[in-house]
Amino acid sequence: MSYSIQPLELTPDYEGRVVATIISKRASQPSKSAVLYVHGFIDYFFQDHLADRFADAGYSFYALELRKYGRSLLPHQHPNYCRNIREYFEEIDQAIERICEDGNTKLLLMGHSTGGLITSLYASNGKYADKVSALLLNSPFLEFNVSRSTRLATLVVSTICRPFPYANICGVLSPLYAQSVHSSHKGEWDFDLAWKPIEGFPSYYRWILAIRDGHKEVKKGLGIKCPILLMHSARSFVPKSWSDDIQRADVVLNIEHMKRYGRLLGRNITFHEVPDGMHDLTLSRKDVRDRVLDTMVAWADEVMG
Repeated sequence: MSYSIQPLELTPDYEGRVVATIISKRASQPSKSAVLYVHGFIDYFFQDHLADRFADAGYSFYALELRKYGRSLLPHQHPNYCRNIREYFEEIDQAIERICEDGNTKLLLMGHSTGGLITSLYASNGKYADKVSALLLNSPFLEFNVSRSTRLATLVVSTICRPFPYANICGVLSPLYAQSVHSSHKGEWDFDLAWKPIEGFPSYYRWILAIRDGHKEVKKGLGIKCPILLMHSARSFVPKSWSDDIQRADVVLNIEHMKRYGRLLGRNITFHEVPDGMHDLTLSRKDVRDRVLDTMVAWADEVMG
C-alpha cells in the first residue's frame, strides 16, 4: 500500500517560508482510528514497518515531519532548528485537522525522543489536546543525558549566546548510535543520510534553551488527561567506542530520567521496559521490535476500544 505525501504550508517565521510534511497510509480495513507519529531530533520518518503494523491492525497511520526536518527542510533553513517547542504546534494542529477531515474519531498521538517531549507538551495544552485519545511515547527526551556540571555549563553558555541565534556546538551526539542503525555501518536500515547524517547536525544554543524550557514544563507536571504508555529500554549507557551492547541499550538518553520525570506527565500512565531495546525501540533487532510493535498495538486496542 503506497503513501500519500502532502506538504503543509505554515506561517513564515524568522527564517522565511516554512513547511511541514504529512505522510499517510490508510488502514487496511475501514476504520475511524488513527495514529499520528512525530519523529525525534536529527530524524525523519522512514519506519515503514511501524506504519505497516498499525495499518494492518486497523489504524490509519500519519507521520508528521516537522519544519526543518527531513522532507520539510528547505534550502534557506538551519536543520532541525527552533527557538520554542511551541513552534511545532502549528503543524500538529494542521495534521490533526487533516486526520479529522479523513473521518477519524480516535487518535493515538505517538512521539519518539524529542518527538516524545513535543507530543507530551501538546497533549497537555495544545489546541486539539482534547482530540488525543491516547499518548504513546517511545524513549521520550525528558532530560539532557549529561552530567549535572556539564548541563549547567551548557545552559550558561546557551544563555550567554542567546543574542546570537545560530551559535552552535558540533559533536554533542556521538555518531555511534547512527552507525548502529544504518546499513552502511553496523545496522540494517537504509535511511537518507542527507536528512539523518551519521555525524549529526550542529546543536544550536537557542535550540538547547528551547528544549530546556520544555523540560522545565514537564518537571512542573503536565496533567495530561488521556492514557499514556511510556516505553523505554531496560538499560542505558554512554559508549566511548564501538561495542555490540550499543545495539542492546539506549545509548542516547538515560532511562532513569524517563522513569523519574515520566511520572509527572499525567495520572494514567503505564511504563513498559524493553529488554535489549535500542533508543528508537522500533529499530531494535527483529525479535525485539516485533515485541515492541505488538505491545504498542495491544495497548492502543485496549485504551482506544
